[in-house]
Amino acid sequence: MFAKTTTLKNASGLHARPASEFVAQAKLFESRVSLRNLDKPEALPINAKSIVRVLAEGIPTGTQLEICAEGADEQEAVEKLIALVESGIGED
Repeated sequence: MFAKTTTLKNASGLHARPASEFVAQAKLFESRVSLRNLDKPEALPINAKSIVRVLAEGIPTGTQLEICAEGADEQEAVEKLIALVESGIGED
């Protein structure tokens, strides 16, 4: 298992467009990928390959996120998804 944390920088949070891009990128990896909102202590990890789960989290800008992967390409998956989030997921 490999995990890292980052902060969501998108001004509008993880709404439909960036969530869709995040999920599409997560699906490129063989590993099981999860996302957890660290700003909610009670939040459980969610399946990062499910657009329904990601949108249901309602993640606002500034949220601390943990991206975790388990599998053959776990480190690559986490590193690429962290880079995607830190780049703004295609939004400025």
